[in-house]
Amino acid sequence: MTLTAADIKKDIKEKNVTFLRLMFTDIAGTLKNVEIPATDEQLEKVLSNKAMFDGSSIEGFVRINESDMFLYPDLDTWTVFPWGGENGAVAGLICDVYTAEGEPFAGDPRGNLKRALHHMEEVGFKSFNLGPEPEFFLFKMDEKGEPTLEVNDQGGYFDLAPTDLADNTRREIVNVLTQMGFEVEASHHEVAVGQHEIDFKYANVLKACDNIQIFKLVVKTIARKHGLYATFMAKPKFGINGSGMHCNMSLFDKDGKNAFFDPEDPRGMQLSETAYDFLGGLMKHAYNYTAIMNPTVNSYKRLVPGYEAPVYIAWAGRNRSPLIRVPASRGMGTRL
Repeated sequence: MTLTAADIKKDIKEKNVTFLRLMFTDIAGTLKNVEIPATDEQLEKVLSNKAMFDGSSIEGFVRINESDMFLYPDLDTWTVFPWGGENGAVAGLICDVYTAEGEPFAGDPRGNLKRALHHMEEVGFKSFNLGPEPEFFLFKMDEKGEPTLEVNDQGGYFDLAPTDLADNTRREIVNVLTQMGFEVEASHHEVAVGQHEIDFKYANVLKACDNIQIFKLVVKTIARKHGLYATFMAKPKFGINGSGMHCNMSLFDKDGKNAFFDPEDPRGMQLSETAYDFLGGLMKHAYNYTAIMNPTVNSYKRLVPGYEAPVYIAWAGRNRSPLIRVPASRGMGTRL
């Protein structure tokens, strides 16, 4: 459903929204925001794409003489957070970043994704779906409220309480996500001590990426409520598995058919030529996108043998260890 400015104004009044977060993502994938009071005057400014911020203060954005930047909100990302207080509720809008000349900013990850989707449509495809499987660690905090490297439990893969001491934290995260419209599919302890995973249903890739950013915010907020620090850092502790995020990807043509599926595949994989081309592209460009998808020094501490992280450019059917795999399900569920 497409939201309108009138829908948002009505929601603000009915839910007593007093503050509005204008959120965007920097080039390292970190969610940023400018918070404004949800007054009529400020709301009109936001809805007319006139909300400004200093882009030169965001790492990797622009130089000081190019600092004036604008936030264009996507009204369909309107979210009222299910936490607040005596000062009223807080809501948020995810925004695209534009230059002072009214052009999409080349360093805006969301804008670049939209540009890629436009190209996808030009070459004959209708939609691209993404189903994320994000992992994270929960660490204890010290008496000053600072995170430590002491994990919250000694559990392992799929363990139950009392070995898994974070099951109530995960449950509250899932409840909050559900309140916010997420369809959570699974929640469990991961392989490493203190490591967890919560999976939610796939969506078109733009919506899915927006959901990932909101998901991280919810996880960190609820973890702190429980006296824990949540981190999505790739390798926070030496000697145990790091955290990654499998991405289930599927492509659909203009007729709504799964472009990756071909029951007549002579290779016996039931994959289409489009799927093989897509897979080949992932292999060919692996070095390049690895640099973007692993944006910190810590990212590369994860990419070492022995901890389930991919260290070779390879693919396989079913096998879970390579960089790229083809899950067993086929038909409309065919994905990489």
